[in-house]
Amino acid sequence: MIPQILFEDNHLVVAVKPQNMPSQADNSHDADFLNVIKRYVKKKYGKPGDAYIGLVHRLDRPAGGVMVFARTSKAAARLSAQIKDGTLKKSYYAIITNPVPPKGTLCGYLLKDARTNTSRVVPEDTPGAKRAELSYSIACSDGPYSLADIALKTGRSHQIRVQFSHMGAPLLGDVKYGGMENPRLCLWSYSISLIHPTKKERLTFTCPPPNLFPWPLFFD
Repeated sequence: MIPQILFEDNHLVVAVKPQNMPSQADNSHDADFLNVIKRYVKKKYGKPGDAYIGLVHRLDRPAGGVMVFARTSKAAARLSAQIKDGTLKKSYYAIITNPVPPKGTLCGYLLKDARTNTSRVVPEDTPGAKRAELSYSIACSDGPYSLADIALKTGRSHQIRVQFSHMGAPLLGDVKYGGMENPRLCLWSYSISLIHPTKKERLTFTCPPPNLFPWPLFFD
């Protein structure tokens, strides 16, 4: 496949991951986005060996949207540091099916079960639990559906899906966490904002959700 590229230079590649494609290779052996980007760079720049592409963050397989990759180890280290200190900011749209307060902060502790590839909210003192925080606002509603605009403060496995499910508002299409059935998970990474690893200027990259139901209820 030819990836949708939003930006590229000698240090970064920013691209749009399709839904239902893993961010990196997994046990399914399906095509993964990291290798798609590697092949794209290798072909475009005629590199004789494997192209270096650093994976600094991930999106859940059923989610889609903006991802940033590093083209050098120095860029990878600097982007990873931005994720750790909160300088790199990620924003998501999610469609939920139950009413919630118009805005809020969800903060708790999540425990991942690698065997089932699920996470759950647990007490703070649970061994292995990790703190998870996000803020959200409800942008608009249409019938039973509401569009949540979400800013991640931490990046835990399945964080958005688990925290909204825990408050009784699972994402549409997220049957793993109690959501209503839909052909696709309604979770989209629409924006990433970061400091360029060498130019030191802030860059923001955006991409709207696909024009597939029910997203058109909220986007022209």
